[in-house]
Amino acid sequence: MITSQEIPYRDGDAELRGVLFSDPTMHDRRPGILVVHGGAGIDDHAKGRARTMAGLGFVAFACDMYGAAVHGNRERIMTSLQEFRQDPEKLCQRARAALGVLALSPLFDGRIAAVGYCFGGLTVLEMARSGMDLAGVVSVHGSLSTARRAATGAIKAKILVCHGALDPHVPMPQVTSFVEEMNQAGADWQLIVYGGAMHGFTHDSEPIAPGVAYHAAADSRSATAIGDFLVEIFGSR
Repeated sequence: MITSQEIPYRDGDAELRGVLFSDPTMHDRRPGILVVHGGAGIDDHAKGRARTMAGLGFVAFACDMYGAAVHGNRERIMTSLQEFRQDPEKLCQRARAALGVLALSPLFDGRIAAVGYCFGGLTVLEMARSGMDLAGVVSVHGSLSTARRAATGAIKAKILVCHGALDPHVPMPQVTSFVEEMNQAGADWQLIVYGGAMHGFTHDSEPIAPGVAYHAAADSRSATAIGDFLVEIFGSR
């Protein structure tokens, strides 16, 4: 049985609220997984993915990157997205606030990975580029471009990118540029490209924009890849 706990926290003046998931039948400390939502904000998709991570034996925190003042307001969300894209340090600081919540959990053993979807994928890659001490990060149909390319030797985290081959929002030139960046940075990285998949391929709801569609095979395959990646960086549980 997976339990959830809504946790308020702050980043400066921003009032944030995320959800912590864990399996109470497990009594040992375990690695933490930060789950970062897509562009719409913390939602059932992000919470569901965090619940799944908890079911795999981790303590998982579905974080809130926007806060109460932004969530649900499309204009403010778009403004926040633009600000975060232009200021990777601000984005990483918001993510650090969420890492602080995981650090306070008595179940957390000090090892951590971050998994992000769409906007969350961009977020976890920026966390890796900044040199955060993470075991690994996973970007799922996330943007691969950046305003701050990784410096050589800066990336400590192992990286997995799950990408849709038909994603018009992250076209292949952006993918190629990312590959070049990772090679130049000397990162430990993997890229899996799923044929037939567009942007948002893990969201099993109606498309909300052109080029966004659920793809069951890519969703299932990426979930398997994420599970294998977590076993690689943390060992089997």
